[in-house]
Amino acid sequence: MNRLENAGPHGPADRIRSFVEHRATQRSITLLIVLNAIVLALETSPSAMAAAGSLLEHTDRVILGVFVVEILLKLIGQRRDFVRDAWNHFDTIVVAIALIPATEFLSVMRALRILRVFRLISAVPSMRRVVGALLHAVPGMGSVVMLLSVIYFVFSVMATNLFGERFPEWFGSIGGSAYTLFQIMTLESWSMGIVRPVMEVFPHAWVFFVPFILITSFAVLNLFIGIIVDAMQTHGHGEAENPLSANYDPEPTLAELRDEIRGLRDELAELKRN
Repeated sequence: MNRLENAGPHGPADRIRSFVEHRATQRSITLLIVLNAIVLALETSPSAMAAAGSLLEHTDRVILGVFVVEILLKLIGQRRDFVRDAWNHFDTIVVAIALIPATEFLSVMRALRILRVFRLISAVPSMRRVVGALLHAVPGMGSVVMLLSVIYFVFSVMATNLFGERFPEWFGSIGGSAYTLFQIMTLESWSMGIVRPVMEVFPHAWVFFVPFILITSFAVLNLFIGIIVDAMQTHGHGEAENPLSANYDPEPTLAELRDEIRGLRDELAELKRN
């Protein structure tokens, strides 16, 4: 009877885990991340630092301390599960970078404090889904990158041979041609800045540039979008079917377990009376 009544997460580690993973706690951490981003942005303003520099620095240190305590509580409460969760590794690395003292030789570490804002990714479930989908899309995107690299190599060699002699600043080498073609692919000043000057010397150069733009900008790059969209749909369906996903709310299940335990306790009490 007493065992049934005491069933549930009543151990110290379980209570800590329940506290850290509670919605109110997670929302508070999210708000602190946003506040920390605002503070770090204000620290780049000379006028803000002149008006409230010490307050901003003190607030930054307090928020960093809260982040450290949160990670320690997660480590105590989740134990082995802490190591298995990649998002915990991400949060720990981001916070650890902020703990490195910004000395004269490590002054870049002060600028890297803004990396703490990336904790929003792990704190907001929708952002986690997007990042998870992108990671699932990496294998397919790798194949598209290989295809795009082959296309770039072929067109770079052709552009160097065709236009390198008259336009060495754009097509003087394979590397220079590849960079120029990348600019053309992004459609940034491609016509008036590059293609039309080339066509003044080579009137039929459009036969080279137009197919390149059609193949890269309107065909290959759309493959990236298709792969990412497909990965997001697949990842979303997988989380919806997985009861242990990050979006799964364990509170209804715990309530059902409590009801079942309560029912068992009543049945046992009735059997004893009989």
